[in-house]
Amino acid sequence: MDTVHALILLSFITFLHLSQNLLVEAANGGFSVDLIHRDSPQSPFYNPSDTIYDRLSKTLRRSSSRINYFRSLSKSSSSFNTTFIRSEVIPNGGEYLMSLSIGTPPVKLLAIADTGSDLIWTQCKPCEQCYRQTTPLFDPSESSTYRDLSCESNPCTALPQASCSDSRKCEYSYSYGDKSYTNGVLAVETLTFASSARARSSVKIPKISFGCGHNNDGTFDSHGAGLIGLGGGPLSLISQLGSSIDGKFSYCLVPLQKTTSSSQMDFGDSATVSTPGVVSTPLIPKDPDTFYYLNLESISVGEEKVELPSLEEGNIIIDSGTTLTFLETNTFSQLESALRAVINLPPAEDPTGTLQVCYQLGSDAELPELKFSFTDAVIILPPLNTFIQVSDDVVCLAIIASDSFSIFGNIAQQNFKVGYDLVGKKVSFAQTDCTKS
Repeated sequence: MDTVHALILLSFITFLHLSQNLLVEAANGGFSVDLIHRDSPQSPFYNPSDTIYDRLSKTLRRSSSRINYFRSLSKSSSSFNTTFIRSEVIPNGGEYLMSLSIGTPPVKLLAIADTGSDLIWTQCKPCEQCYRQTTPLFDPSESSTYRDLSCESNPCTALPQASCSDSRKCEYSYSYGDKSYTNGVLAVETLTFASSARARSSVKIPKISFGCGHNNDGTFDSHGAGLIGLGGGPLSLISQLGSSIDGKFSYCLVPLQKTTSSSQMDFGDSATVSTPGVVSTPLIPKDPDTFYYLNLESISVGEEKVELPSLEEGNIIIDSGTTLTFLETNTFSQLESALRAVINLPPAEDPTGTLQVCYQLGSDAELPELKFSFTDAVIILPPLNTFIQVSDDVVCLAIIASDSFSIFGNIAQQNFKVGYDLVGKKVSFAQTDCTKS
């Protein structure tokens, strides 16, 4: 890290430290919120005329598009010193929604919760250009707690995608891979998080930096009102909450077949994973700091072990917004061979055209467990976490080959409580029934 970046980071840490005394409610044992899968009947994206296979097909397409986001952001990280960066990300790239309110008095939002990005943003009045939104747009002029941030502010300095207006306001600009975009002003505001179905009360958190978007258009869906960045960068919700949650958050994702139940995300004390059988693996520091990197050492099918050819530190990203798991091409080929050797079912084609290893289902179908061996942690994944039924008579491996990133996706994480400890620099896994957790 060079001197300039070290000073930026130090200034931002100081800013966070001065803000921590305001996060009283969040610090008192933490808080919990519901995560709603976008294909759940609880979601405004839900289309009752779609079959379960229609929804699955859309989920798989989103997953395949999302890896382009990781690839492009990784390339842009080498350009950190440039004044302006155009991020090629996917506007509908998350799979889970979070309910919250912004401002005083509070205005309700439903935003994508995304562990693969940092910036929090929503559409704001007045709009030069806004996509249609079914919920009211946030009007900063009606909130007593809204403040624009200056170009000299620490959050603005920490944001590569920022520039300075003639009036010295901090302006941001994101351009998406499908030509969608959001442009606006970086500001601070009070966020109120609705309590989860299992929690007792909502939590109000002041002075959170966010993007107030005055010019947004493209393929954004009218049901969504922005994005909550949960990545590892300095402007993410996790980093801004900082010591008030002791650097801890977790989630427990219900299986895709049971999305009538909401998943849950915990912050602070309640995010600690301490149940019997918990295993932990180190978080690996790496650029860009948005992503959460782990070391995957091998994958086992029965007695057959597939060793990863790359010894690079942080060779796989864990992400809740990517449905499928992606593996480097050579590793995937070895895994495919190991599976073909033990699965006694006729091969089949995926009707969605996305998945690469599929079988014709039979009455005696038996699918193997897979062991994912991370540094210091072995996770045993039953077929629920590694196979998905794509039609009445075809089941496919929920893992595909990638020529760039490896990603540990959310199907693999279903029915596990997954806890992130950014102070202890580790991720923990405990097998759990997430419909009851």
